[in-house]
Amino acid sequence: MNGAQPARRTQAATAGMWAFLASLAAASGAEAQAPYTVEDILSAPFATDLVAAPSGSAFAWVRYDRGARGIWVAEGPDFVGRQLVAWNEDDGQDLSQLRFTPDGRQVVFVRGGGPNRAGEIPNPNSAPEPASRMVWAASLDGAARPLAEGTSPTISPDGRTVAFLSRGQVYTATLDGSAAAGPLLRIRGSAGSLAWSPDGEHLAFVSNRGDHAFVGVFGLEDRAVRYLDPSLDRDGNPVWSPDGNRIAFIRIPNEGGRLPFSPVRSALPWSIRVVDLETGAGREVWRALPGSGSAFQGVSGPALTWLASGHFVFPWERTGWHQLYSVPVEGGEATHLTPGEFEVEYVLPGPDGASVYFSSNQGDIDRRHLWRVTADGTPEALTSGTGIEWSPAVTADGVLGFIASDGRTPAHAEVQTGGERRALVDAFMPDAFPFETLVEPEQVTFRSEDGMLIHGQLFLPATAAEGRRPAAIFFHGGSRRQMLLGWHYLRYYHNTYALNQYLASRGYVVLSVNYRSGTGYGLEFREALNYGARGASEYRDVVAAGRYLAERADVDPNRIALWGGSYGGYLTALGLARNSDMFAAGVDIHGVHDWNVVIRNFVPSYQPERREAFARLAFESSPMAWIDGWRSPVLLIHGDDDRNVPFSESVDLIESLRSRGVEVEHVVFPDEVHGFLLHRNWLEAFERAAAFLDAQLGESTTAGGARP
Repeated sequence: MNGAQPARRTQAATAGMWAFLASLAAASGAEAQAPYTVEDILSAPFATDLVAAPSGSAFAWVRYDRGARGIWVAEGPDFVGRQLVAWNEDDGQDLSQLRFTPDGRQVVFVRGGGPNRAGEIPNPNSAPEPASRMVWAASLDGAARPLAEGTSPTISPDGRTVAFLSRGQVYTATLDGSAAAGPLLRIRGSAGSLAWSPDGEHLAFVSNRGDHAFVGVFGLEDRAVRYLDPSLDRDGNPVWSPDGNRIAFIRIPNEGGRLPFSPVRSALPWSIRVVDLETGAGREVWRALPGSGSAFQGVSGPALTWLASGHFVFPWERTGWHQLYSVPVEGGEATHLTPGEFEVEYVLPGPDGASVYFSSNQGDIDRRHLWRVTADGTPEALTSGTGIEWSPAVTADGVLGFIASDGRTPAHAEVQTGGERRALVDAFMPDAFPFETLVEPEQVTFRSEDGMLIHGQLFLPATAAEGRRPAAIFFHGGSRRQMLLGWHYLRYYHNTYALNQYLASRGYVVLSVNYRSGTGYGLEFREALNYGARGASEYRDVVAAGRYLAERADVDPNRIALWGGSYGGYLTALGLARNSDMFAAGVDIHGVHDWNVVIRNFVPSYQPERREAFARLAFESSPMAWIDGWRSPVLLIHGDDDRNVPFSESVDLIESLRSRGVEVEHVVFPDEVHGFLLHRNWLEAFERAAAFLDAQLGESTTAGGARP
């Protein structure tokens, strides 16, 4: 369990539910009605964005509860969670970017999602007032209030001023409302990465200018901007020295012609630079070696930490694994802090200035646990076991908080004191949540035809049954993701994990596949050769997963379906187009069907001299190139305000399938974005997906989805 005991169903409710279930047989031909509904499995809250106060002892986090968003806090020494701010409707307006004021008595946050290319803020609920993205503040003792339209709030060291971004420029507002919000400075390009100096007299920022970026510093006294050590490269991730006299940043050389969704194993090496503010002199402290790790990869949290010991801590992939290193501020050789075959995520500088906290899959490659390390020390394990822990937050007095889950317990906030850990909110799961009924996914591995080892999570139905069962293969999106042996740390995949559990409860054998080009298994796995638009090499893993299931004694090889969203929708569509003889049906949620369309959505233009050859290969790597072989039925699900995969991808596909006589159904969510913002849309999408798979696989089928 790793923490709080879940709320249990009442005996009457449980007895009534089981009596109802016993009276039903699956009309679709599935072996039995599930003992719970999609609404039940999605009823548990999801915790995210945990932060700790820089003084005092308090935590704050965001909690999603069936579409309603709220901010919760827990104050020491008891750390009993309570709701601080609540929007009680399924309104689709996100909460994010939580920041405590220096005294720990207010929480600043952002409400609303980012704009699309037309400048429209997500409005899936069709609110009558134009949606906006607002910076808010909430006192731990009072009500929340809006400060200004904007994002990326950064609070001054004295706690009086909030700097934030609005329309690419830097603005400020006073927390007490004594002065109206207004622009602090005007720069060319788009500002980002705001960072106050320790004394609050300067504000560092990044000016992104397309093919290059500068690190700048604005002085509040002289009202002047200085750009530090400007170059023809991309400078970013600024961090102040503890004394405020210097700034360090990361420099990434420009390298034109790189396109998304294609492997990058090496690049012109990136470097760390330091600038003395008094003299303006910049110097290189460290440079990545050529080869592995020469292409910069960041982490969740600061990419560069300046410790009081006079060391930088940063991520590097020199060994082919995304790990932490340190180097003296004055320069020298990098020290490998986290050796081994595992990846590091969620990096957090410790409040003592001497250590760094992080999560990793060290020794448990399909889970996450928490660790701490100093600039010259050995990593110390802070959590372990069969659960999953991420998003560490540490109070000024050293109390560790984090988000946790396991195979049956959804994401929730926990605190660890005196070696004991517990949930910050007691009985956080509602009575409807089917905790007792969930299955523990099993780690499985299999090899693709080229020998690549692929990890997966296998969900087996809890009830025994004679004969062979239908099966479903799930592909995550991204593709830079890794599904785990438990509830996921990202809300999108937290929800898809729920559907995998639900399908298992309906009698399906479910296999969640961590195909190549995903994270968690090293650089060469992530940057797989010829993946995506460069050749779809990960399709070998799709076929390998199908063969793995088909060879199991408990799976009917004629009743194997595919499902996934985004990149997972792409692999679902590719599987149905190329191997309808192997895959009987599919659920394709906002999937990619022609790489050329999707790449234009990320990169408006690319080198004309390379366009023709690349476009030809990208199309050949797409489901649309194989459409003539598609015979299996499919359900398409898409929101028409999708900012990642154009809605036209589904429009074009359904037209092509209909003209070829393929059975196709669709669900459309007007004004909804890529990762559905409305809880009710998740419910409908998953209910329709399960019903579709039941209808297609509930009875014996022949290869290719044709019913006998």
